Amino acid sequence: MKWQGRRQSSNVDDRRGQGGGSGGGFNPLLIGPLIKILFSKTGLVIIGLFLAISFITGNNPLSLLGGLLGGGGSQGFTTETNYTPTAEEEEMAQFSSTILADTEDVWNQLIEDYREPTLVLFTGSVSSACGNASSSTGPFYCPADEKLYIDLSFFEDMETKLRAGGDFAYAYVIAHEVGHHIQKIMGITDQVHSLRGQVSEKEYNQNSVRLELQADFLAGVWAHHSQRSSAMMEAGDLEEALNAANAIGDDRLQKQATGRVVPDSFTHGTSAQRMKWFKKGFETGDLRQGDTFSARDL
Repeated sequence: MKWQGRRQSSNVDDRRGQGGGSGGGFNPLLIGPLIKILFSKTGLVIIGLFLAISFITGNNPLSLLGGLLGGGGSQGFTTETNYTPTAEEEEMAQFSSTILADTEDVWNQLIEDYREPTLVLFTGSVSSACGNASSSTGPFYCPADEKLYIDLSFFEDMETKLRAGGDFAYAYVIAHEVGHHIQKIMGITDQVHSLRGQVSEKEYNQNSVRLELQADFLAGVWAHHSQRSSAMMEAGDLEEALNAANAIGDDRLQKQATGRVVPDSFTHGTSAQRMKWFKKGFETGDLRQGDTFSARDL
């Protein structure tokens, strides 16, 4: 991937080494739904997924649970006052800023009055408007503050633990989170979240899957238009993104974590679905073809 020497985004909030114990606090809106899930018939599968993600990131699974709940204080969160990134990490920070800038260029062309998100780089833990989170949560988008959060060590985990490394695989992750931002500014995210507590757990999970697959599609749309305008992609880059999409499918992660697959508990989509929708976005570049909520065949 030819990304060096290109424009970097000014919408980057570098919090590496700052920790994240204060500011987010406990998120009471999440405790009810989380307890309902943990004590449902799919609870064991969800716990298994916690263990799988913890294996990938090398963190305590309880820290992931704490991140989902919004922290609950500063316990487990530290501040590194003399933090110095490695040369490899600094290169990944520049890479991430470059990819974000490229998404800005694409989406400013495709969406009128596009509102650019901020990328927050952190190490270990971070405070967001959605609560506190640790690096074990993985990259995430917070619709409440319209920011993307990434601990750059996740990219190393993708290569060593998921066997899904490569520059374009990492770019896919960033573009997917930007896809969630697109859904936020288009009102799609709020529509899906409003269903919580109004429909069954199974139906809500199905809508969550459609939301995630649409974000994959939007990542593909970005890649399509980015390649046409900047030609950053090289031979093998598309395969890297598809391999990453395959590695983080619900079915694959569940199989690794528990040895079985429970489709009703899927929240992100199968490996095949994630690859399909990213590839569809990449091949068409047409936003009109990304309505995963009306699609009969995901």
